Amino acid sequence: MQHMNAEYFQLIEDYINDYRESTGGCSPTLSDIADGLGIAKSTVSKYLKRMKEEGKVDFAGHRNIVTRRMREDAAGFCRVPVLGAVACGLPILAEENIEEYVRVPVALFGRGEFFFLRAKGDSMTGAGIEDGDLVLVRRQETAEYNQIVVALIGEEATLKRFRPEQGYIRLHAENPRYDDILVESCLLQGVAVKVIRDLV
Repeated sequence: MQHMNAEYFQLIEDYINDYRESTGGCSPTLSDIADGLGIAKSTVSKYLKRMKEEGKVDFAGHRNIVTRRMREDAAGFCRVPVLGAVACGLPILAEENIEEYVRVPVALFGRGEFFFLRAKGDSMTGAGIEDGDLVLVRRQETAEYNQIVVALIGEEATLKRFRPEQGYIRLHAENPRYDDILVESCLLQGVAVKVIRDLV
C-alpha cells in the first residue's frame, strides 16, 4: 500500500454505498466521488483500481461500481444497525446511537427497515427478553394491539407491549414488579420481531 492513504479506501467505499442508497441504486461517477470527497479524479481512479485488485469493489467503468455491501444485498443479506444506549433528545436511529452494523439474512426476517436494540433491565422478562439481549425491531410507526413496541415517550425510549385503550395507551411491562405506563400518546419507533441472545 505504498504511497496510498489507507483511510481513502474506506472513505471511497462508504461514499459509493451512501450515494447508491440516496439515489435509489445508481453508482456515482469518478467525478462524483472526487467532488464528494475533495480529492483528485485521478486519485479516485488509482484507488478504485487497487480496490478492485483486492476484491473490495467490482469496477467496470462509468456508473458501474459494485461494493461488498452491494454484493451482500444481492445475495440476500441486509445491514442492520445495532443501537446502544439511546441518548436523550436524539432520534432513536441517530448516528450517535449506532454501535455497529451486522448482516442478517433476508430469508429469515423479510425485507424492511430494521434495527437492533440492546435491551436494558428486566421489565420484559415475561416475554422472554432479558437484560442485554439484542432485540430485532422492524421500524414502523403503527402497531397492532399487544405487539411489543419501541415507544418514545418524551425523550425516553422504552420496550413494552402496546395496548391502546379508551382515551389512553397502556404500555404493559412483562414483569409483575413493574407498573404499566399510561400515556395519552407516544411515538412508535418500531415493532419487535425477534430476540437474539448468547447461550451460556
